[in-house]
Amino acid sequence: MQVLANKQQKTKNFYEGDETLHQLLQQKLAPQFFHFANEELLKFGERCAGPIDQRAKITDREGEPKLQRYDAYGEEVSRVIVNEGYLQTVKETYETGIVGYVHKEIPALHQKGNYVYSFAQGYLLSQTEPGFYCPVTLTMATAFLLDQYASDELKQRFLPHVIATGDVELYEGATFLSERQGGSDVGANILEARLEDGQWRLFGEKYFASNAGMCGVAMVLARKEGASSGSKGLTLFAVPWHTEEGTLNHLRIRRLKDKLGVKAVPSGEVEFEGALAYVVGDPNKGIYYMLEALNLSRICNAAASLGIMKRTLDEAIHYTSGRRAFGHTLSEYPMVQETLSTLKAKWHASLIGLFDLVERYDRVTASLADEDEQLVVRLLIALLKKETAEYAIHFAHESIELHGGNGFMEDFVMARLLRDAQVLTVWEGPANILAHELIRLSKKNAHQTLLAQLHHTTHPLLKARVAELQQKFETFVKLPDALQTIEAKPLMTELTQLFEAVTAVRHGELHGEREQKLAEIYIEQYLEKRPFGEVPLAVKYFTQI
Repeated sequence: MQVLANKQQKTKNFYEGDETLHQLLQQKLAPQFFHFANEELLKFGERCAGPIDQRAKITDREGEPKLQRYDAYGEEVSRVIVNEGYLQTVKETYETGIVGYVHKEIPALHQKGNYVYSFAQGYLLSQTEPGFYCPVTLTMATAFLLDQYASDELKQRFLPHVIATGDVELYEGATFLSERQGGSDVGANILEARLEDGQWRLFGEKYFASNAGMCGVAMVLARKEGASSGSKGLTLFAVPWHTEEGTLNHLRIRRLKDKLGVKAVPSGEVEFEGALAYVVGDPNKGIYYMLEALNLSRICNAAASLGIMKRTLDEAIHYTSGRRAFGHTLSEYPMVQETLSTLKAKWHASLIGLFDLVERYDRVTASLADEDEQLVVRLLIALLKKETAEYAIHFAHESIELHGGNGFMEDFVMARLLRDAQVLTVWEGPANILAHELIRLSKKNAHQTLLAQLHHTTHPLLKARVAELQQKFETFVKLPDALQTIEAKPLMTELTQLFEAVTAVRHGELHGEREQKLAEIYIEQYLEKRPFGEVPLAVKYFTQI
């Protein structure tokens, strides 16, 4: 009979032992900012591995959100009831400044934060509660839209609450796009905005509205009476959930969705029955604004995917180090070593790629990037969102297999992480939608700019792969539209893995032997197949990485 060896010490802090994240933050943050971030992330990493993780399990299994349609007097309230542990996680998370410090000064530093710090927090949070990182993402998108495009009056009314860090009442955010006849085809949306007595009011429904009932203000796309059809006829509105008098703002939740995973976030069908709404920015640019917020949400999606990848990897390493079979621990077997090392190399390269993107995104939002760099950022967002979402599922699958039957049991965290990972390929645009982004951006030569950047590598194989991809793209841009849609997804995979390999090699050149070996494993596993019968680098370097 197989038995578990003496229990290995499980991770008590998701930040403390993450050497790759430490290196990235020290590289990308100014010394004073890094010192602050290092101390704060150490505290948050401990909370994520401890009480937040314990609450997440309760929310998933016993305490998921519930809808209260009516109060004791039969009045419509559409109130979402969440458990007390979830509310405590909400409080603790937002008070770290995960949203707020992107837009306002960090008191200890007397300067604003940035997305590098925010995404480090989101990555840690997603190792325990990727479901709750969805409302955080929506609040980040809401803060972005208000800060970038709202009038001074709207900013003063809503933004301090959306970016609250314990100083004022928190308004979580939401972005309502999906309608039952539209889905990814946002231009088919029919939610109507009518001007009544000088005020805009919304009529219709949104079919998949995440954070419904928990948000203080939602960003909603609607079509004004007489506006043109298609996406260009949509206007962006800020819609408070309650009126200034505290009553429900002429809207209701029809029902909450019964989802496979991410149980923490209440997703519902929302009916608007004259909800008071406020135009955000230029009424003719609603779709443009929302797509900008969608790109931010896609980076959040990638951070959530990386969080799941890291947690499933840690769980697999812990389990295989303690489980004995046929006289050895599982991690002593070469087959297991190859799996673990390959997963670690992929996570490592993907994390480096993510923070390369986030650093670029910080420059874009600070208006420091030229047009070519803005296009590259858009391209990298599509590439990394697709790749990391797919690999989050793969990592969870591999870790469950290494756990054997225990991995399939809800007593372990793996089943929940697999269920939570599955939505990440769908949220913020599935692979087919992202493929169209590659097609659009290739018409603007974004791929050429990125490949030119990747060509600056000392690695001969990677230089050769850059040249090969340049030739493929020369053919790709000339293909008929239908054939482009077929070739786009595999081309995205090739380009993403080349980007990750180049950034991992550069990181290794800066940080030493362990990082160089991880890059070598990545290249052998994804870009250069080893000769049959040779020992893979993933096994050779197992003890060193």
